[in-house]
Formats: sequence, C-alpha cells, structure tokens
Amino acid sequence: MSGEAGGPMFIDLHTHSTASDGTLSPELVIEAAGRCGLKALALTDHDTIGGIPAAREAGKRLGIRVIAGVELSAFQGDHEVHVLALHLSHLVTLQTRLEELRALRLTRAEKIVEKLNTLGIPITLDEVLQQSNGGAVGRPHVARALIARGVVHDFRDAFMRYLGGNGSAFVPKDRLSIEDAIEITHEAGALAIWAHPSDGGRRERLEPLVAVGLDGIEIRHPSHSGEDIKRLQALTDFFGLVPSGGSDWHGANDGPRRLGMMNVPSEWLDRQDERIVSLTSSTRS
Repeated sequence: MSGEAGGPMFIDLHTHSTASDGTLSPELVIEAAGRCGLKALALTDHDTIGGIPAAREAGKRLGIRVIAGVELSAFQGDHEVHVLALHLSHLVTLQTRLEELRALRLTRAEKIVEKLNTLGIPITLDEVLQQSNGGAVGRPHVARALIARGVVHDFRDAFMRYLGGNGSAFVPKDRLSIEDAIEITHEAGALAIWAHPSDGGRRERLEPLVAVGLDGIEIRHPSHSGEDIKRLQALTDFFGLVPSGGSDWHGANDGPRRLGMMNVPSEWLDRQDERIVSLTSSTRS
C-alpha cells in the first residue's frame, strides 16, 4: 500500500486516550493521527474499551481506520507481560471481563492512597479519581494528584519516591496470568500481541507464549533498541507470528514518545487482517 503521492503509508497500533491514562480524548487522538498522516490507528487503553465508539466516529469522519484494541497487564511467572488485544470484535463479551480488571485497579488505587496517608500525605481517593475523569484508574492518575498538590515536581519524582517498584507507597498488581490474558483476547475475537517486550523478548520466554496462543509481537516501540528490533523481527518470522508496532502515545506534544514516530508499515496491518480471517475461518470450520 502507498500514499496519495506514492510514498509509504504508516500506521500506529499502540495509543492511549483519556479513557485510561492518556491526556487527550479519543476524538482528539484520531484528529492528531490525521495531522500526522496516519492511515490507521489502534486505540489500546488500559483495561477499557470505553473510548472505542468515539474514536470510531472520529475515524469515519476523517477517513482513518480505527482498530479496536485494549492493553492488558499479565504475568508470566514473575515477569510482567503486557498484551495488546487488537481487532476486537466481541465487545460485549469483553466488557464483563474488563469491568473485573478495572475493579482491581480501583482497589489498588485505594491501597496506594492509604499508604500515602500513612506517610503523612493527605491525598484522597476522590482527588485521584478526578484525575482519571471516569477512565480506568492507574498510578499515573495518583502521580497527577500528587503533582497537583505540590507533593512532587513531576512524574519521575512521583514514581521514584512513591509509586515505582521501590517507592514507599508501591502496591503490586493483582496478577492476571498470561494464559488468561490470551484467552480473554481470543474470546473477544482479537489477536494477542506481546507489547514492548524489549530485552526480555527472547526465545526462551517467547516459546511458551506461542504454545498458549500468542499471535504476534510488538516489534517497533520507542523503548526498543535497534538490536531489539532485529531480534524480535527474527523471532516473529521464526515462529510464524504477525508483526506489530506503535508509539505507545499518551498525548504528549514532545518527549520520547510521539504519535506515528515508529513508522509502522501498513503491510503489517495487512498481515494482521489476514491472520484474523484465517482464525475466523478455522473457528467456523
């Protein structure tokens, strides 16, 4: 596929909106994609598909294909693995499972607030929920509440001192197994993509995931080195998986992650479409 002027057409298959921890509404994410010249975009908010309808409406208006997605946090043993469920088609089936995951997110936020309170920081859960504005709550919303109160200077400060793995108010996630995450994805008619595996994306960790139904790997991501990209591409080809890639954009105008920055070729989306058709056909037969 090529653009109007005969150049390559690019896509972005990993973005976030205010439905989870992004800073722009789903409509504004799609409008930004239009300004970047993207032909397709996947909205992949954490544990919610709440932004998908508005994104699709904006996509129709602007002529941008919107792929329905969601990002799930799971564990492979002690390793946290993020799964992008791309090309969701059974949204009603998925909604109940996601409501359960969002309830766990709220419980975690409550525990973090309690820890902060014991440290003498009088932050409230309501302040955190105001930052999430009805979206799936997460640590970035706690960080924003801390910044608003003047407790910390910025996100880095918030995570270093309080919210990161070594922070004084850290609360671990309730664990969703990688097997369950892949099962949830397939129940929703979607492809299960291992998101930003970075240096951890090696054969010894990938092979068990393929065995339980992993469909693809996010090869291009801002956190990946050139060596990572080459290795992940080789593993994708070796195991017959589909490639994916995206900016993991949360709405910032500058910084290390910018919408469309990974120049993901539209041919990768074609391969995902082919995989979906193949899986649908095998299910019906």
